[in-house]
Order: sequence, then structure tokens, then C-alpha cells
Amino acid sequence: MVRNTSSSIFSLHFPRDDSLMSLPSARWLIPLALFVLSITWGYTWVLAKQALEHAPPYAFAAERCVGGAVALLLAVMLTGRSMRLMAPGLTLAIGLTQVAGFMLFQTWALVEGGPGKTAVLIFTMPIWTLLLAWPLLGERIRGKQWLAALSTLAGLVFIIEPWNMHSSLFSKFLGVMAALCWAIGTILVKRLRSRQQVDLLALTAWQMIVGAVPLVLLAWLIPERPTDWSLSYIGIITFLSVISTAMCWWLWIIILDRVPAWEASLSVLGTPVVAIVSSRLLTGEEFKFTEMAGILLIGCGLALLTLIGWAASRSSSSK
Repeated sequence: MVRNTSSSIFSLHFPRDDSLMSLPSARWLIPLALFVLSITWGYTWVLAKQALEHAPPYAFAAERCVGGAVALLLAVMLTGRSMRLMAPGLTLAIGLTQVAGFMLFQTWALVEGGPGKTAVLIFTMPIWTLLLAWPLLGERIRGKQWLAALSTLAGLVFIIEPWNMHSSLFSKFLGVMAALCWAIGTILVKRLRSRQQVDLLALTAWQMIVGAVPLVLLAWLIPERPTDWSLSYIGIITFLSVISTAMCWWLWIIILDRVPAWEASLSVLGTPVVAIVSSRLLTGEEFKFTEMAGILLIGCGLALLTLIGWAASRSSSSK
């Protein structure tokens, strides 16, 4: 029987197959991973806008995923791990939803509606995860966790501003579909880990390989301008492939292995906050009241999640 992998962010017993988790400071590695994810994925939006000046959207998505797959394969080989495919069906489904589907709909939304509020709709992922995790995984929000969830989701609403979206209905639909694919992939990862012990780095590599295949086919079939392989673009695509895609998706799967899906999903809502702040600082634009309110609410929700997890850790360690 595989152990239950759901716990609080600050009360963790880490998997044996991740050597990093055996360190004395392992208790803090998941919060640190969430911080790294939020900063990296948030700034990725700024870099992605710059990358699209050098590469067409579908080619960019394919190049990013192929680069991520290569980086993960190298990491697996350098660490001496096995690439044996343990759960082909679920791994295929994870790759097609969490990588191919997510990247396809995200890129399509950018093409149809631009990088504005439509693209930000992908961060409705926690809402879909909350709705799916209860019936499919039996994960429920309890007690004070509701305050953190409501505060975080309210902040998301202020940032998205659904009452002030001028893009087409179709582009909004694409943004929501990207969020739904991410949420489904999240649930599938939790389902896989509840059934079978797998190496998390190898699982990340397989999902990236599977997800890259349809993206490469689409980039080949859809007529687009050629990619401008300038030094600037090479630098951007290298960072996005190795750090934002390979490393961060690996961290995301490790986080999902240790905390409930709904908690992990809410915790990465620091990503749109970083995206907005970095974008405003680079462009010199002023922050809107709704953005500031959303950032404050998300910050309060994440702080409350951290406090609840810390209190739970203290309580369990004192027993």
C-alpha cells in the first residue's frame, strides 16, 4: 500500500527518492520551493512576452518544452536514475493535460486575446482544483483553511477583473481551458502518487517528453514565421526551458507529492502577483487599486496558510 501523501506544507515527511528531502532543513524546502515557483513563473510572463518578439507562438511553446525535456533527461542521467515508465496510462494523461493541453491553450489564448487579462485566466486553476479535489481525491478544506482559501481566491478575482474584460469570449474560453488542463493534470499527479511509488524526476521528464510531441507537431503543421535565433532569444529560451519549465515543473510535482492539491494550487497564486509587480516595474506603469487589493488579499491568504501549517506542525511535534 502506498502511503498517504497529503499533509500540511509545514508538517512534512519527505519521500525517500528525493535526496534533498533527507536534509535536516527539509521542513523548509517545500515553502522555499513554492517561493521559487512564484518568483520564477511570475517573471516568466515578462520573459515570454519578450520571447514572442523573436519566435512565433506555437514554435515558442514547442521549443520551450523540447528544451525542458532535454534538460530533464540530462538531469535523470547525471543523477543515475532510471527512466523506466512505471505507470504509462496516467503518465500519458498527465503529459497531455498538464503540459501539452496547458501550453497549447495558453499559447492559443495569447494569440487570440493578447497577454492581458485573458492569459491571467489560467490562474483560475485553483478554483477548478478545489472543485475536482473534493470528489476525486477526498481532499476537503476545513476550519480556518476556508479563510485562507476565500482570501486568496478573492484576491485572484480582483486581479483578473472579470467585470472589465474586453477580449473575445473565445479567447476567455481558451484561458479557462488552459486552467482546467492544469487542474486536471494536478489531480492526475495526486492520483498516480496515491497508487504507485515513482521517481518524481523521471515522472517530470516523461510528462515533458509526452507533452512536447503534440506541440512539435502543431508547430510543424501551422504556418508561422521562422524563429529569430538571436543571442537574446537563445538566452531567454534557455532560462525558460531549463529553469521555468524543467526545474519548476519538477518542483511542482514534488510539492504535489507532499501537500493537498488545493493547498498547492492556492500557494502558487503568488505567481500572478510577481507577474504584475515585475511588469509594472519594468514598464513604469502605475498600479491600479484593484491590483493592489488583489495582491494584499492573496498575500494575506498565503500568510494565513503558512500560519495554519506552522501551527499544525507545532501541534504534531509536541505530541
